[in-house]
Amino acid sequence: MPADRIERVIDIDAPIDVVWTVITEPEHINRWFTDSAELDLRPGGEGHFAWDVKGTSRKKVNLRVERLEPPHFFSFRWDHPDGDEPTETNAPLVEFSLEAQGGSTRLRLVESGLENVARSAEEKETYFAEHTSGWMHFAERLREYAPKQQGVVAR
Repeated sequence: MPADRIERVIDIDAPIDVVWTVITEPEHINRWFTDSAELDLRPGGEGHFAWDVKGTSRKKVNLRVERLEPPHFFSFRWDHPDGDEPTETNAPLVEFSLEAQGGSTRLRLVESGLENVARSAEEKETYFAEHTSGWMHFAERLREYAPKQQGVVAR
């Protein structure tokens, strides 16, 4: 049985306002996380992320913003079916918590609620394995990308 949450903590050599912008604005999300991001950045705002898969297809996931406390906390439920409201039974919760540490930022990323999602045990195991690996990869891309945005991102 897979675990119910994936958690990563990374230190980013960029101020909190730069990291906030990089994780919440589609033009930046497209550079470290997705191939396409659309996001209505407000509680209840909807959007989607999409990835090109090996140049042959596109994986698109729906999302809805849950909480927004600039520049410290951003969360959304995602990967729910088209036309469905995101709930604990069809959409895991992703949370970004940011803490300023001088001129750098500590980011805690948590994806949780995986056990509550109505999927088969095999689908849950695959999801957990893919997302554990994926968040490790994307957290590293974020750690590398954000510092390069200092001076580019309006503070």
